[in-house]
Amino acid sequence: MRVALFGATGGTGRHVVEQGLALGHQIQALARDPDKLSDAAGLTVVAGDVLDQSAVDRCVEGADAVICILGTRPGTEPVEDRGTAHIIDAMQRLGPRRLVAVTSLGVGDSAEQIPLLFRIVMNLTMKRIFQAKEAQERLIRDSGLEWTIVRPGGLTDGPRSGSYRSGTGKDIKATRISRADVAEFVLAQLDDLSFLQRTPAVS
Repeated sequence: MRVALFGATGGTGRHVVEQGLALGHQIQALARDPDKLSDAAGLTVVAGDVLDQSAVDRCVEGADAVICILGTRPGTEPVEDRGTAHIIDAMQRLGPRRLVAVTSLGVGDSAEQIPLLFRIVMNLTMKRIFQAKEAQERLIRDSGLEWTIVRPGGLTDGPRSGSYRSGTGKDIKATRISRADVAEFVLAQLDDLSFLQRTPAVS
């Protein structure tokens, strides 16, 4: 499958690239700094910014599916909502229907699935980022695309274990999960439509 990837240079995105190529996917990755991605067979790096519609179009063109793992560092202006708007626009014009996006537990109706202390900290330090993620989810829901929104718990740099919980039940709490395991789950959604137009947590 030819996959357009946004957020490839982030922690989870790098695992998506590595695992996706190992599965035989062809990956078109948008990157503001292409040098952050190593050359690899099956990987095409598109230089550009997700806030530039023409760059997003170049990345999406020819893709069968899209993976969106946009993230924002605290203290910088969030891109999740604005970048996703460009991705959706490109998909609607250029053809691919399948969209797998990663947001976070704590967004939307999953607020009660994260610890109270983290909710307090989030409102103090990450409020704008979570507002952008909520706007991002609304855009995706209204897009008319074949979407799945993945909401991971607390991310770590641990190895891929294959041992985690996933689903839409509110009993899945925001415990720790490695970025490598999130990448595995995200890639599985390309072909598995069990969570079509749903918001599974993974933790």
